[in-house]
Amino acid sequence: MSPVLRTRPLLRLLALSGLLLTGAVHADVYGDVSSLAKSGKTAEAIAKADLYLGSNPRDPQMRFLKGVAQSQAGDLTAATATFEALIEEYPELPEPYNNLAVIYASQSQLDKARSALEMAVRNNPNYAVAHENLGDIYARLAHDAYQRSLQLHSNNRALQLKLSTLTEMLQPRAR
Repeated sequence: MSPVLRTRPLLRLLALSGLLLTGAVHADVYGDVSSLAKSGKTAEAIAKADLYLGSNPRDPQMRFLKGVAQSQAGDLTAATATFEALIEEYPELPEPYNNLAVIYASQSQLDKARSALEMAVRNNPNYAVAHENLGDIYARLAHDAYQRSLQLHSNNRALQLKLSTLTEMLQPRAR
């Protein structure tokens, strides 16, 4: 392996570390974009992110926040493109995989969601949210498999109980 190829991941990690150290300088911009998105002002959040990215186009944190705002705005095509670009440039970051998986799951693309979440937890084995989301995907895949099996063997009581339990577990809870 050439020295250039070996140092590339190190340089990428150093760049990310630098971003964390200078994060305090830009924290107000990040906080503003995040707050705008959380309060439902997604168009403003995206515009502010775009303004910032005009002079800092490779900033992974701001690009991630923009993807979150795009998701919250319902522009899943744009959010998918944003997260996929982040994954391509920063494959070691787990968060874009997790958020991309959420989009895939919302579109019933469970195998793609599973693969993305497996990458997230591979990149950060301590990423609790990704583990929880992966468990949810596994539960949905199991539910689908039990349903198919029950169609083939409708009088299987044990299978009916498993399906009933999973169906209840997957129901959204009232807030």
